[in-house]
Amino acid sequence: MRRSFLTVCVSLAAYAVAGQPWESYELTGKGDTINRVDSKGVRHGMWLVKTGPLRGEPGYEEEGEYRNGIKEGVWRRFSLQGDLIAVEQFKRGFRDGTQMYFTPLGEPLREETWKSVDPDNPYDTIDVPDLNNPMVSHSKVIRHEAAEVKHGPWKYFDPMTGRVVRTENYISGQKQGPLASASSPASNDAGEKKVPKPPAVLEWEKKNSGKKKVSVRDGRTGG
Repeated sequence: MRRSFLTVCVSLAAYAVAGQPWESYELTGKGDTINRVDSKGVRHGMWLVKTGPLRGEPGYEEEGEYRNGIKEGVWRRFSLQGDLIAVEQFKRGFRDGTQMYFTPLGEPLREETWKSVDPDNPYDTIDVPDLNNPMVSHSKVIRHEAAEVKHGPWKYFDPMTGRVVRTENYISGQKQGPLASASSPASNDAGEKKVPKPPAVLEWEKKNSGKKKVSVRDGRTGG
């Protein structure tokens, strides 16, 4: 899956626009404003962010929305070659919901489920099995020490076949018993059926099919 929505071809020419409320911004070839920064240095709206290679780790580009400097909603990550390698969801700046990770060829690697913790109410109620009677459980109130916790199923795929090779389950950051194993692949009788692409990926491919890369103009204001 090739990235074709935005590129990081930024013009070095800066200019000011009368009445422009942003300290800096960039324009796509269609005239859409992205990478907006207000006078306080806070990010707003749609952004394209590039991270270069560091300490042996490959670089990447990601695009998504900032609301008052905080990541919100769906963010997509691409390799520097333009391949979609992750679709993540954020709430209050932290991962929340299903996150998908892929190989550069678009094959699934891992599906994670996270829950963003409300900083105003970091407590949660979970059911704990009775040590003397596994058929009985008791409610327990816990306090989350992190802003995001693993919550729900985690699936690991064989990128060659698309089969689920391991599944883990978490409740409010605590790992539960396994839901599946390598002997329980998500496949047909032949054992080679691949896992369907998630809706977020199909939507991205539909919207960006056939689009050409566009350049981005720098709208930085000031001296």
